Amino acid sequence: MPTQTARIVHIDETKPNRRRGGDLRTLLTPTTVGATSGFMGLAIIRPGERIAEHYHPYSEEFVYVVHGQVEVDLDGEPHPLGPDHALLIPTHVRHRFRNVGDTEVRMVFHLGPLAPRPELGHVDTEDGPPDPAKAVS
Repeated sequence: MPTQTARIVHIDETKPNRRRGGDLRTLLTPTTVGATSGFMGLAIIRPGERIAEHYHPYSEEFVYVVHGQVEVDLDGEPHPLGPDHALLIPTHVRHRFRNVGDTEVRMVFHLGPLAPRPELGHVDTEDGPPDPAKAVS
């Protein structure tokens, strides 16, 4: 018998995370829905934007490109991805995403299994883009 209840989450219920670049929306997570095996979200990357390089020491990452043209660097090697491409990123593989087209990229991502603690889930290997809200005129 299931111990969890089904949950529906709309993207408007989430806050953008721009720390690594792009607009990352974690939709189905331990915090939002009580997920126990991983988490899922949507990455929105505007033309010219990137998600800074990082890796996951505990989780595989599954990516599905819904819209737009993106280039992903896997351990420094670039690979083009477009709509209907899926990608498996194994644990410890450094990766960054760049929107190389002239339209918004939308990618669904899932990571699993979960890291022992949330702060251990990502290891940044480069700084994210500057926060425009903190820019000085």
